[in-house]
Amino acid sequence: MRTAYKARAYPTPEQAAVLNRTFGCVRLVWNRVLAWRHQRYHREGVKTSYAQTDRHLTELKRGGEHDFLYEVSSVPLQQALRHQYTAFANFFAGRAKYPRFKSRHGRQSATYTRSAFRWKDGRLHLGKMEGPLEFVWSWPGIDPASVEATTVTISRAPDGRWYISLSVEADDKGMRLPPTGEAVGVDLGVRDFAVTSGGERIANPRHLERKARNLARYQRRMARKQPGSANRARAKLKVARAHTKVRDARSDFLHKTTTRLVRDNDVIVIEDLAVTNMVRNRSLARVISDCGWGEFRRQLEYKTAAYGRRLIVIDRWYPSSKTCSCCGHLLVELKLGVRHWRCPACRTWHDRDVNAAKNILAAGRAVTACGADVRHSGSRRVRSAVKQETPPARAGTPALGL
Repeated sequence: MRTAYKARAYPTPEQAAVLNRTFGCVRLVWNRVLAWRHQRYHREGVKTSYAQTDRHLTELKRGGEHDFLYEVSSVPLQQALRHQYTAFANFFAGRAKYPRFKSRHGRQSATYTRSAFRWKDGRLHLGKMEGPLEFVWSWPGIDPASVEATTVTISRAPDGRWYISLSVEADDKGMRLPPTGEAVGVDLGVRDFAVTSGGERIANPRHLERKARNLARYQRRMARKQPGSANRARAKLKVARAHTKVRDARSDFLHKTTTRLVRDNDVIVIEDLAVTNMVRNRSLARVISDCGWGEFRRQLEYKTAAYGRRLIVIDRWYPSSKTCSCCGHLLVELKLGVRHWRCPACRTWHDRDVNAAKNILAAGRAVTACGADVRHSGSRRVRSAVKQETPPARAGTPALGL
């Protein structure tokens, strides 16, 4: 499997100048090729291959107006074209939006392949750059000299921090965890970040809400500065650093939560939430975005694959909150403000979130037993095993065995 190691980098002023020049050239090549590609498609109605964009890059270099492209390594420029080709492939496959032009504001990055860098004895040497690039290795159990990097990505965050990301081919056999015999259903929410089928409640830290006042104050200060001035640049840097603190705290919380779930359980069952549609609610958009449900699922996906666990994602339309986890009775309606309810069939008193987590786990176990796919989207996909069962004479769904 492929993994990556990300570390803080500390380039010298001369190295920072080379990297900033490389970022500018990568951005220019991306924007020029994207505009040419867009114009060619609308005028001639043809798609553009990677080989054609590579030839167009050669023409840009030989045209005389972009001689400065020879001052930086050519590998990051070619990698930008490969990334753009992949972005268009994802767009035409319906997996991503149309590629956008790159801005000089925000995160900047450049990717080097093996032909443009040298990794020797844990030291990184980049093409057309003098001296090794200093960085801080954050994995004491791994010797950096033993790492064989295939690609290196250098990036500069909006707050001015530099990072390197080493992509390596790792053997996942030694990462397998011993089985625990446990399975858990996880119901994500806003009041509590997550509630498990065992009754555990993981509090929502609300990182953005705690820093909202500071962020608003920094943004008001930046708005009062004259555009283009040094004072505005310093105020903008403070805003970026405040956002970085929020992002780092959220990332740390998600990593600790997902790692603990993966270590303690063999099977993890979650819902397929449509976060993009949910953030359209103006009242809940900010707090939903602050939760980071999409990142939570992404981390679970790669961690379960790496450590030999199993992640099951059930259908987003499965009525986990309205179904009684004891007898399977299905309520006609359950408002969002109702946090507890009593089953009219078996008279069991339910906590809304715990009951939903139990039903999510039961649906995941049904998938394990029947081998059905519950992540369907439309009639052409295989439907959930829970959905395929014939309902009984009374209103409700069959009881799901725990």
